[in-house]
Amino acid sequence: MSKIISYLTFSGNCREAMTFYKDCLGGELTLQAIGDSPLAGAMPADMKDCILHSTLIRGGLTLMGSDMVADEGLAIGNAVSLMLDCDSEEEIVDCYTRLSEGGQKTHKLETSFWGALFGDLIDRYGNRWLLHFDKGKAQQ
Repeated sequence: MSKIISYLTFSGNCREAMTFYKDCLGGELTLQAIGDSPLAGAMPADMKDCILHSTLIRGGLTLMGSDMVADEGLAIGNAVSLMLDCDSEEEIVDCYTRLSEGGQKTHKLETSFWGALFGDLIDRYGNRWLLHFDKGKAQQ
């Protein structure tokens, strides 16, 4: 196995959420709407603008998402977090500030006992983010 990619499921607001993440994190975003896919004819007309698949890529970061909710519906919980390992103090502060807009700062950025700058938040879409910057790595 070479890496794990986070895949988020939304309920009709994937385009909005992934655009928000692009604005916060940068990178290249691709979106495929259901109406522009081979599934278009098999899906209800009101789903044509929903996102079948999206990908946000920035360096080693890959974040994927979709509006394709399973039959049992979408249940956002606290079992999955997105860990963002930042390259600088400036980057972690910027990402924390941007991702927390409209969300909840659950643990402010602070130096941890292991020497990293760390914090977490729940964004406006209900997704939990852990942000980490290893201060020791920056001094090497």
